[in-house]
Parts: sequence; C-alpha cells; structure tokens
Amino acid sequence: MPFVEFIAGWISGAVGLAVGHPLDTVKVRLQTQSVYGGIVDCVIKTYTREGLHGFFKGMSVPVLSVAISNAVAFGSYSNTLDYLTQSHHSDHSQRSPLSHVFIAGCFSGLAQLFVTAPIDLVKVRLQNQTRSRSAGNKYRGPLHCVAVIVREDGLKGLFRGFWALALRDVPCFGLYFLPYEFTLRMMSEKGKQPGHSAVMVAGGVAGVVTWACATPMDVVKARLQMSGGGGRVYSGVLNCITVSVREEGIRVFFKGLLLNSVRAFPVNAVTFLSYEMILRACVD
Repeated sequence: MPFVEFIAGWISGAVGLAVGHPLDTVKVRLQTQSVYGGIVDCVIKTYTREGLHGFFKGMSVPVLSVAISNAVAFGSYSNTLDYLTQSHHSDHSQRSPLSHVFIAGCFSGLAQLFVTAPIDLVKVRLQNQTRSRSAGNKYRGPLHCVAVIVREDGLKGLFRGFWALALRDVPCFGLYFLPYEFTLRMMSEKGKQPGHSAVMVAGGVAGVVTWACATPMDVVKARLQMSGGGGRVYSGVLNCITVSVREEGIRVFFKGLLLNSVRAFPVNAVTFLSYEMILRACVD
C-alpha cells in the first residue's frame, strides 16, 4: 500500500510537534536574538513577558505543515528505499543496505523541502515576535504573516533561507534515517519485529545525531529567514556565515545545540514509535 507510509508519517509528525514545539520556540529565539543569556534566561523572559502563550507562537502553522512534510519525508523515504532494494521497509527480515538507507533519506529531505520552506519561514517569523498579544506585533497570525511577506517581498519572499534549509535537510535526512536503522538493527534480532523500546531508543538516537549535525546550518537558516522580518539583513548563505563568525565567533553556529539535543530525543522517539505503530496497524 504505497500511501500507508504517508498517512503514518502525517500522524507521527503531528504527535512529535505537540511534544517539541515549546522548546523549538526557545531554540529559534536563542539562534536569532542576542538578548538571552542562555536557555533558562530565555524561558524565564518568555514566560514573564508573554506567559505560556509565548511558547506556542507559530504552532498553528506547523500543526498542518509538519504533518504534511513528515508525510512526504517518511513516504518518500520508505518508497525510495523499497525501489532501491526491492524489499518493503517494514520487512525487517530482509534488511536494506545502509548505503541505500542514506540515499533514500537524502531524497526524502529533498522531497519535503518545497512543502517545508515557506511554512517554516512563517513559523520562525511568528516565534520571534516577543511582545505580548495586547502590545501588538507585526504579524497578527499565520495568514497575515504570509500576506505581509508576499506584499513586501513577493512570492519569492516565502522561500527566504531556502538554500540554507536545503543544505541542512538533504544530508541530514540521510543522517536521520541512517542511525535509526543502524540502532534498530543492533537492538533487535534479524527476522523479528523490533519492540517498542528499541524503536523509541533508535528514534531518539537518530534525532540527537541529526540535530548535532544540523544545528550550524539551522542557525544560518533561521537568521536568513528573519532577514527582512525585523532581523539583520544578509545577502545570502555565505554572507550570513561570514558576518556571524566575524561578530560572534565560531560558537555562534552551535547556539541551540544543547536544546536541540534535549528536545530531539523524546520528540523523535515518539515520532518513530507513532510511525511504526500506525504502519504495522495498517499493514496488518
């Protein structure tokens, strides 16, 4: 059933989002603003100024978008892997070569880019609005944000930061599925379905490994997306990298790394567990 993986990816993406969005807001603010002394300082200031609502800004956008991009990513990965190896992904008795896993992962990262790029931009813009709802913000909501971006920058404005996102997602989606499959194989017997604990551990490890590699370009991506939206203006990926290093040093590219790692394990453990459970239920 070619669309089962898309359905499973859709639901698992929504579940993962519910777990990780508050910490994602803190991560984005740390990466794009220099007014916070660290994770705890950002959490305290966000709560003091905006209340709990501040941690969920921009969530209405990815509720749908993450589900869609996850559906595209997981569906593309599973079907590409099936094409490359001619053995269904859910059949763990015939394990695919890890090189095929990486290639299929990279393709899935490319496939979901065109869905993710504009919606991720809107999410980042909304997350960086630090005023309370009564104080007034530039964007009143997701649709208003889209309208303002299109009015100010045209349709191409919705793809600001696209190349940084591509440089982050294409290789990192390969790295996302590779440690998952490797860890799953180490924790389960060949020919037997992996248990729920093995799936959760493998998913968590995959998330941590991926974000450890993705964080530097994630910083660049977030800064480019805020360029023109109230943040500093950069002419492109290389300009953003050069200026950031010159002004803040090489450590700037690791802003949010600890938070990404802490957030990545539970979010991706839940995401992969949801995906595998739904996939098994649909296939069985």
